[in-house]
Amino acid sequence: MNHPIPAIVAQGAVRRLPRAALLLLCVAYVLPGFIGRNPWKSADITALGYMLELLRDGANWMTPRLLGLAPEVEAQLPYWLGAWAIKIAPSFFPADLAARFPFAILLALTLAATWYGTYLLARSPRAQPVAFAFGGEAQPADYARAMADGALLALLACLGLAQLSHETTPAVAQLCFTALAFYAGASLSQARGAPVLVSFLAMLGLALSGAPTVAVLLGLGGLLALLLDPSGADEPVRVPSAIVWRLGVAVLLVAVIATLLDLWRWRVELPTSSLAEWRNLSRLLLWFTWPAWPLALWTLWRWRHQIVGAQASRHLLLPLWYVLVAVGCTLTTGSADRSLLLALPALAALAAFALPTLQRSVSAAIDWFTLLFFSGCGIIVWVIWIALQTGVPSQPAANVARLAPGFEHSFSPLPFALAVLATLAWAWLVRWRVGRHPAAIWKSLVLPAGGAVWCLVLAMTLWLPLLDYARSYAPLVRLIAQSVQTPECVEVLGLTRGQIAALQFHSQLALRTASADAGCPVLLANGEAIASKEHTVDATQWTLHRTIKRPTDRSENIAIYRRTTRAAP
Repeated sequence: MNHPIPAIVAQGAVRRLPRAALLLLCVAYVLPGFIGRNPWKSADITALGYMLELLRDGANWMTPRLLGLAPEVEAQLPYWLGAWAIKIAPSFFPADLAARFPFAILLALTLAATWYGTYLLARSPRAQPVAFAFGGEAQPADYARAMADGALLALLACLGLAQLSHETTPAVAQLCFTALAFYAGASLSQARGAPVLVSFLAMLGLALSGAPTVAVLLGLGGLLALLLDPSGADEPVRVPSAIVWRLGVAVLLVAVIATLLDLWRWRVELPTSSLAEWRNLSRLLLWFTWPAWPLALWTLWRWRHQIVGAQASRHLLLPLWYVLVAVGCTLTTGSADRSLLLALPALAALAAFALPTLQRSVSAAIDWFTLLFFSGCGIIVWVIWIALQTGVPSQPAANVARLAPGFEHSFSPLPFALAVLATLAWAWLVRWRVGRHPAAIWKSLVLPAGGAVWCLVLAMTLWLPLLDYARSYAPLVRLIAQSVQTPECVEVLGLTRGQIAALQFHSQLALRTASADAGCPVLLANGEAIASKEHTVDATQWTLHRTIKRPTDRSENIAIYRRTTRAAP
């Protein structure tokens, strides 16, 4: 007979993870990627372009535009945050660095909200471990803290979080507000604080970040979970009905505000029956959420008696609903990876509740796989960096020269020192993990989280110049600026939002949308755009001067045209 509560945890298994170590791990995860790099293509530089446009005279803050183009994700709040940060930053601060500060705070809030949300869910009566006949079971507060530590480690270990969470895009804002909504949903049973207010602000932030439908769905899911399991955090006391109707009013108010501000957009793109598309989606689901998804599935299996029926528990229903909403968005929107990003906080919480039920052999398998995977990744980073510095081994250096022609590597003492410290920390962590220590249920996720942070630090120190060269538009813009010099204005035709934003940020070119009355001496066009019937540009007025290819992507090129006849007055 299966016990409805599968968690059997002794007090010794919930020993405290040192707060200093956990905080240092979070800082080491948040800061790399926000400091020292150029804006990357294409969502990162595009968002920066809209932020800078808001600072121009006459800009409409409710409808940001970049040379008349609306953003692909018609959000407001993320662009406001970046523009405000640029405006209040000291003049010597680069605009792109200033714009990243609020997004670093959003990522930190995501980590904190995931920890506290899981902590509150683990304090609920139905999430508690089995009570022993003669005592000795884990105390509620200690058990909840261990679950929260495990959830945070699982979130840091998710492979898909590393890149997208370090960009200055609406996806980061959506991630943060989803995590805050998750925390608010977990805290609705608390008498203290203002969980309904936090829930309203989180849903409003989601709506202003381009996801009003997700905001309403998450609010309704929190309301449903509260109705199915209205018990309090530490004892089975029913939540006051006032909390329920206030949350319902908050959801309705967010929907009304989204309607008044015209925030609703139809972006549903149902997946086709193509086998290739479904294969790509499956691969994304597998690697993007690793290693949280297998642990989350194990949680749902071991705690299955508390998902439906009279024993339905909010510590499972709430994160499960958040995951289902995000996965649904992944399957029905064009930006699958950015939609799936919203599932990670709740998925990490579900993964944490698998820890009390894992057998020792499974924990050992996780440790060995993690050790081999991240150690292999770290060694690859070091080998390629050494090859760039010394030419030995020769093959990695030759591969870089082929894939990134024109890249010149140099030695930087500070990034090298940080990479060495991170490597020593990883070696110490591995030594600590394989040593004999008192059992702790979060130990199985220490190596996955530590390995993810280590590889991120290595990539953003040793590989940062190479990544900047490969993923930035700066090399392409430099070649264009050298070719066109500095004319009074430049017309653009068929360029992407990212290319336009990069030209405005990395050069002093005054861009104009190509038209019959623009009258600029230079035209920048994407591929065969000038010959397209969709545009009204007179091709006979222009002569191809040069086509410049992006060094690390030969399929991406911008053609430079010079006017052969003076534009008609």
